[in-house]
Amino acid sequence: MGKLFRMLLLVCLVVLATTSCLRAQDDDAIAATTVAGTHLKFTHVGPPTAKNGMAHARFGIPNIDSVVNFNGQYFTPGQDSNGNPQKHWYFNTLGNPPQQGGTTTVNAPIVPVSLDLRNADGSPRFVKVVGGNVITCANPPDPSCHPLFFDATPFITPILESPVFSNANYTSSPVPTQFADAVARAEYQKAKPDWHTLLAPSVKTTRTMVLLRGTYQFSLNADGTCCFFVLLNVNAFENAFFPSTSTFPPDSSTPIGAAENSGDITTKDLATFFFPPAYLFIPTPNGNECCIGGFHTFDFESGDASNGNVPRFFVLNYSTWDQPIFLDPTTLDVTGLSHEVSETYNDPFVVEDGVHNLTPWWLSPNGNCQNDLEVGDVIEGLPRQAFPVTMPNGVTYHPQNEALLQWFEFESPSSAINGAYSYPDITTLTSLSAPQNAGCAP
Repeated sequence: MGKLFRMLLLVCLVVLATTSCLRAQDDDAIAATTVAGTHLKFTHVGPPTAKNGMAHARFGIPNIDSVVNFNGQYFTPGQDSNGNPQKHWYFNTLGNPPQQGGTTTVNAPIVPVSLDLRNADGSPRFVKVVGGNVITCANPPDPSCHPLFFDATPFITPILESPVFSNANYTSSPVPTQFADAVARAEYQKAKPDWHTLLAPSVKTTRTMVLLRGTYQFSLNADGTCCFFVLLNVNAFENAFFPSTSTFPPDSSTPIGAAENSGDITTKDLATFFFPPAYLFIPTPNGNECCIGGFHTFDFESGDASNGNVPRFFVLNYSTWDQPIFLDPTTLDVTGLSHEVSETYNDPFVVEDGVHNLTPWWLSPNGNCQNDLEVGDVIEGLPRQAFPVTMPNGVTYHPQNEALLQWFEFESPSSAINGAYSYPDITTLTSLSAPQNAGCAP
């Protein structure tokens, strides 16, 4: 009996010496299959402290300190947000009017944002894979453990060489140009040949966002390092992303605040805050709604004597690199980035005043029901949503096709290139939405 006891004790000691095998996988470690059945989605984030009431003027929104922009108008029957009949609509676009001609160059700072994914108590988190399970290491970690730190910088050169920031050939332009400019030229076929709105990218200081355990999930690379992709709670993300106040200059505790305070981004720019593969989820009583792959907005900051006491609108987007994990296998690389930059061209101030880029209600073939001029939302998730573009470096990227202004104007026939409603692939969206009541109600 004593011998049997000693044998059992020895087995127990051996097992305890490898306690990792007794531990279940961390509940926030996930596999790529977790999101395999989902489409990449996009959302709208309005600046919470901005004020309505911007006036309409032909050459842009007056009395704000922001990017160059111009206004336009059209007439078509529809309903406003409250269901009231409306025929007269206004839009606002990045750049200068097409009838003016010439090239407008907008500074486009790129701010890499790395992710420091920590324990719930704020201490650095390290993980390792043991027996196929991902477990958190004790502090201090042993040499087999890897930090949960997701570096954004390896993705910056690939996006600089992508169609978003580099030139390629398109049917809408007589010369090679950038993707969003090609879409804009497809909308304005009567524009002068030299009319362009181009981005001048520059890489700025890398910022780091710290998130605590319970606000994120992660999927490791095959070698156990961080990370193949992560999922982030949208509320925690926004709190960590935007400055906590709207008094300029803001504090530097968030990526946006730090970039504004340092001068890395200005009100005259279209700024991209680029993350490693990081998608947002919305917590609901029935589980997490996934996956948001980007948004565009502006950060509102107060004016002062140095800028004539007008409000500052820092136009920006959150974008990320798209990994091959989604239902549509063509959702890759810069699908989301191209979506957000193209939408910024067509709606830089996200209908902030309730007038400019408010549209008649529309219902996309993908089921989206909206009343704003969001050119990517109409297309996301549709067959042929991506338009592969092979760049001079031999790499093929997958920007998203975009709906054209004429689709939102309910214009028939379309005055856009080749009578199209989408571009560059004019077969992605071939017909108008049926007229809709407010909220697409019957």
